[in-house]
This record gives sequence, structure tokens and C-alpha cells, in this order.
Amino acid sequence: MRLSYLLASAASAALLTGFPSQSGASEPSDNTMNETASDTQTADETATETPPAAKRVPVEIEQVGRTRTDPYQWMKDENWQQVMRDPSVLRDDIREYLEAENAYTKAALEDPTESLRETLLKEMRGRIKEDDSSVPAKDGPYAYYVRYREGGEYPIFARRPASQAFSADAPETILFDGDKEAEGESYFSIRGLDQSPDHTLLASAIDTQGSEYYTIRVRNIETGEAVGEPIEGTYGSFEWGADSNLLYWVERDDNGRPTAVFQRNLTTGEDVEIYREEDPGFFVGVSKSESEDFIFVETGGHTSGEVWFFPADAKAPEPVLIAPRKEDEEYSVSHWNGAFYILTNADGAVDFKVVKAPIETPGRENWEEVIPHRPGTLVLGLDPYRDHLVRLERANALPRIVVRERESGEEHTIAMDESAYDLGLGSGEYDSTVMRYEYASPARPDQVFDYDMASRERTLRKTREVPSGHNPDDYVVERIMAPAWDGEEIPVTMLRRADTPVDGSAPLLLYGYGSYGMTIPASFSTSRLSLVDRGFIYAIAHIRGSQAKGYQWYLDGKLDKKENTFKDYVSAGRYLVDNGYGSAGRVVGHGGSAGGLLMGAAANMDPELFGGIIAAVPFVDVINTMSDESLPLTPPEWPEWGNPITDGAAYDTIMAYSPYDNVGDKPYPAMLITGGLSDPRVTYWEPSKWAAKLRYEAPEGGPYFLRINMDAGHGGSTGRFEGLKETAIEYAFALASVGLIDDYTLARESRSGGGD
Repeated sequence: MRLSYLLASAASAALLTGFPSQSGASEPSDNTMNETASDTQTADETATETPPAAKRVPVEIEQVGRTRTDPYQWMKDENWQQVMRDPSVLRDDIREYLEAENAYTKAALEDPTESLRETLLKEMRGRIKEDDSSVPAKDGPYAYYVRYREGGEYPIFARRPASQAFSADAPETILFDGDKEAEGESYFSIRGLDQSPDHTLLASAIDTQGSEYYTIRVRNIETGEAVGEPIEGTYGSFEWGADSNLLYWVERDDNGRPTAVFQRNLTTGEDVEIYREEDPGFFVGVSKSESEDFIFVETGGHTSGEVWFFPADAKAPEPVLIAPRKEDEEYSVSHWNGAFYILTNADGAVDFKVVKAPIETPGRENWEEVIPHRPGTLVLGLDPYRDHLVRLERANALPRIVVRERESGEEHTIAMDESAYDLGLGSGEYDSTVMRYEYASPARPDQVFDYDMASRERTLRKTREVPSGHNPDDYVVERIMAPAWDGEEIPVTMLRRADTPVDGSAPLLLYGYGSYGMTIPASFSTSRLSLVDRGFIYAIAHIRGSQAKGYQWYLDGKLDKKENTFKDYVSAGRYLVDNGYGSAGRVVGHGGSAGGLLMGAAANMDPELFGGIIAAVPFVDVINTMSDESLPLTPPEWPEWGNPITDGAAYDTIMAYSPYDNVGDKPYPAMLITGGLSDPRVTYWEPSKWAAKLRYEAPEGGPYFLRINMDAGHGGSTGRFEGLKETAIEYAFALASVGLIDDYTLARESRSGGGD
């Protein structure tokens, strides 16, 4: 078990933090304006009393025979690449406008709800075991784990002797102290952390800006001394070679794209290019096989890709291609039982199948089917061990773990009981019969099990502790199938207190995402209990665009079928209201990134369904973003949304739903719109332009609160308690928007603002 897995567990808040991370995958006009902000309100005392009125400078854009006008294009700094790395260079008029918006949000939302926010923060923090730790995982002579100190914002990565893996009294070596490393930094993100194969060195990838340009540093574990010079401008992913002297890392280019893999020789300090991708629509990654025998270089977009490999002990590697890229064909590779086992959707295997290929001749012509395609059963991933092949699948919108025995080929499934739950594969030593998995449900805190694949016995290693107390039996978890507008059935995961009535009187929070095939899990969150315990019903709509019901569910929610995603979400909301899980005008919509696009589209479709909308880092300026190929994620995103630069039909499809381009004079609900100044995925100007246009086009709706984090990127604040402060603002807004805060209202008659 390597530290990189433990880092992933900590980052996803599966065991340690107790608050949901903001999932996001969507990413992101020449700016002709260099005017001052003389006609834009600034963040003085007057500006806090009423919403800022953004100046309007119409810019006409012609494209594929169409013309559109953008009145707020000036908010995009022409030097945005520099702003990502150094926010202090942001143009003055833009900064003044954003600060004015933040001042208004503070005065009109944050200050009036301060007492409630402090209560929420205290509750949420009280549910977190502050000195929590992960279950130690063995790797050779050591067992590695992550822990927090009391009051600590960032994790500590440590190890103890493997022979004393589960002994709290065992001697500890601290490898990386996140709190100390983060001192003096307003933003601190750990992307990669991994020990060398000989356990003497530690490599880390850190971003202190939020721009997702990571610096890799290597240090000697025993002495703490730096080994060689830092590697700047990386994507944050890296892998060790077999001899602990070579490190393979991924370069991030000036447009923010991971484009090349280099080999760093720690003895000489030399960097040698191993692979470079020329297609701007393909991103590059590097990984190591579970057996640790091979290094894989993966390159691909959303719907196709290819994998190269070389032995992990190669000094001067020459990558070998497994199978060339092919349109609309995906594959990933594992090394097991003397062959490459390949998960692929080739030959019409929509929900993927497993084939194997000889290492010497791994091309498609030599692929041999091992696990056939089974429509409706989506194979999510493979996890090889010496004598067993584990796979994670999803069927009927629920995950399951299947174990295959190497010699006999016999398979068995690890049984789960609840109606809605989340499963995650951990990892273990390749030569062991013991695998690790994580289980949770919306009402049941995360549990970590070690499962012996030979004896089929499982050992509970940890249950997440909720210090302030939690009884799963106080809550009801349901899986409801809501009919869509076209007769399809939409899975919806529901959580409520057992004493919350289902008669239309309870407020409803409806969470959604629905893009890139990402499926929101039915997981446990201590934070959302602050809403549920106040009478909210919490629902997650597993709409098209996700893979909740298989890969076809994803295909039916992208490109020219994208509108299915938005219609599914609204259909689910209306069905829940019709069946007593809420009432129109008391539904709070919540989504982030591409889920923020969902919020904007749903608000345009059915504004009167909602009492409030939380749109976190929302991808709402779709046509402009997908028409700007200089942005980091635009070329790779064309297979998801279409290319409006060359395709008139794609242009028309996007324009028909793009939230920013479809704002009208409608009874929009109150909205909390957030962003990050150094966010390379959804750039700060998307939520800013949207908020300005909403306020101008629909002044009787709202109010519209824009909150731009001037010190962070896509995921917001990085500390575990600092992140809770942002959640408390969102939840205070949710409670206010359905009338659950005494002496504070977001009533429509109080909404004003506009600008000219």
C-alpha cells in the first residue's frame, strides 16, 4: 500500500474530514476592454447596501454563421493565464467589481446569518473526530497511515513497523506534516504524496495557489533534507521507477494541459522527455501497475485514448503502445497473471468487458475475452492481486464487488444489505489474499473492512466516529425511482429523519450533477445532517449524464442529448413534490461545476420549483468557454459538449441550454453563486458574468449572491475546518431560502438591483 492511495482517501473525505468535497469535472472573446471601473460599484460601505450594478459593454461575436452579443466579456482578464498563477495581477476594474460583489454578499447574507453559521459550524465540527486517523496499510516493512492532530487543518502522513500495524503504541515516523508545511499559505493543496520503493525517500506535489500547477519536491525521510531541485509547473501526478532513483512526472503546459511525461534522475537532476502528446484534446497521465512491474503512460480524451508501457526498472525507457487510439473506444490496463487485463468498451461493449492480451504482443488483434459484456452491468474498475482479480461493478444503480480466483476462475460477490449505499475499493499488498474496501450509506458512517478473498472472512477495521453522537436508526434511507419526462426511471437517493413527515411540509434539497459519466455516490456526510436534523429531506437525483444505470445512461445525457440531463432533474424534483417529499417554492437545488450548469439550466426551465439554488463554481458560460480553445479544458471537452467553433449544430444545441445565454425576465429563486479566482476548470468570470446578467435581466427575481474566493481555485478552501465555513454559508442560505431562519427572509419583494 502506497501513500498515494491514503492521500486519495483523505482528499475524498471518506474517513477523516466528515464534509463532502465539491465534485467537479467541467471546465472551462477576446477582451477588448481596458477601461477603468468608474461605472462599476466598488467595495465601500455604500456598495454593501444594494447589489453591485456591473457595467455593460456589448461585444458582438460572429461564429459559424451565427451572431451573439456578450455584455460582460470585459470580466475576462486578457492575461488570465498569469492571473491563475498570480492573482495579484488581476486587472483593477475586475478586482473592484468582484470585491464589491463579495462585500454585498457579506453584508446581505453572511452578516445577518452569522449566529446561525457559527451554530452550524460548531455542529459540523462537533461531528468530526479531530484527532482521527486512517487504517494503517502495509507496504513491505512498514504500515502507512494518515492522521490529524487536534485542531489541525491538514493531514499528517506517517508510518510504523508493519509488524505493529494496528498497534497505537508502535513507534511512529512522521513523513509529512501538513499543518507545518502549510504555515503562511492562504491556500495549500496536496495532490500527490508517495514513498519510494526502497522506503527512503518521499515525493510530494503541492499547489499553494489554487491554479493546479503543482511543485514536486523529494526529501530524504530519515534526514528531512531535500533531494535535488524542485520540479515546477507539473500536473501533480508522478510515479517512482523501480530503483528509487528515477521519478516520472507529468508536465502542465502554459495552457494548463498535462501534455508530457518526463523522467527525473535524482542523482544527476536531469529531466528526459519520455512521451509528448500533440493533440490538445488529449491529456496525459502516468501510473504504475499494481504488481509494480510496469509504468503506464495514459493519454486520452473523454471518449478515446491509448496506453503505452515500459518496465518499471528501465533506465532509458522506450514506451511500447498497447493499442492505438480509436474514436469512441476506451480502454484501461492492469497487469495480472502474466498478461495485461484490459477493461474496454470495444466491439459495442457499451457497459465494458474485460479482455486479456500477451505482454509481448498486446495489440487488439490478440485480445482474448475474459469477462463478456453484460448490458446494464457496468464494470467500473479492476484491482489485481497475485491470486485474485477484483472488480467493481454497478447494476441497478448500486455498486458491488466481485472477486475472481486466478486458478479456477470461480467468482463470488461480497453481499451488501442496505437499499442505497456507497462502496469503494481500497488496496492491499499485491501478494496478499486480503483486500480492503470501504462501505457507507447516507445514514451509516463509513466502515473499512479487510476481506480475505480465500477464506471469505471479513474484519471490520474502522467505523467513522461521530463524537457528538449519531444513531443510524434515527434516519430513513430510500431509493426511489422517479419517472422521467419520457418514461425512463430516474434513481433518487433519499435521506430524512424518521420523524420528518412526507406530506409536503418538509423542505427538500435536491442535489444533482449529471455530466462526464460521474455518478454521485450514496455516501455518508456528517455535514448534511445539519440540514436533515432541521427538517430537510436530502435527495440526490442520479440523472442521465451519469453512469448510475450504466454507460448508456451517460451517452443519453451528452452532446445533442444533453437536455435529457436537465429535464431528468426537473422531472425528479416535480415527482418528489407530487409525492409529498417537498413543495414547489421550498426546493433548494444544489450542484457544483457541471452541476452548476445543471442548476442554471433547471432554473431557466422551471424557476418556480425552487426556493433557492446553490450553484458552486458553475459552468454556465458554455458557448463562450467551448469556443475558446486556449482554455485548459476546452479541446478535451468537445466530445462531451460538441465543438461550436466548427459545428453549427453543436453551436445551436449549446446555445439552446447555456444558462448565461438563456437568462430571461423570470421569477428566479434566490441564488448563491460561488467561484474561485485561480480556478482553471471553471474560470472566475463564468459565475461573475452570470450573476451580473441575472441581476440585470431578472431584477424582480433573486436575490443573487456572488461569492468569489480570492485565494482559492475549483475546490474552494483546502483546510478541513476552513472548508466547513464555506459549507456553513451554503447551508445558512438553504435554510433562509425556505424560511427557516427567524427574522431573516429572502422574500421576493426585497429583491432589487440591475445596472446599465
